[in-house]
Amino acid sequence: MKLAVDWRVERFFGEGFEVVRVARRGWEGKEDGDLLAAAQREFDVFLTMDQGIPHQQNLEDIRLVILFLEAPSNRLTDLAPLVPEAMEVLTRAQPGDVLRVPAS
Repeated sequence: MKLAVDWRVERFFGEGFEVVRVARRGWEGKEDGDLLAAAQREFDVFLTMDQGIPHQQNLEDIRLVILFLEAPSNRLTDLAPLVPEAMEVLTRAQPGDVLRVPAS
């Protein structure tokens, strides 16, 4: 499974996940709609903390999984504990799913 993710959590995904950072693709600074369109052409999953995306973008036509990490902050100490559940959720995800992994 190919994921576009933030650089801080890349190393926590295990075997079976090809993880590519947004910055590695040169996508930093893209608006959300452009970012999702670009990710959709190359990836199966877009992982983000940006909770505003569902309210600002029409996700009906998006054919990749969007997975929101609902951490208290974007600090690695808050994000890393969510990765095991994120990997589990992704094993059942289907294209077009919009999913959330909340902090416990």
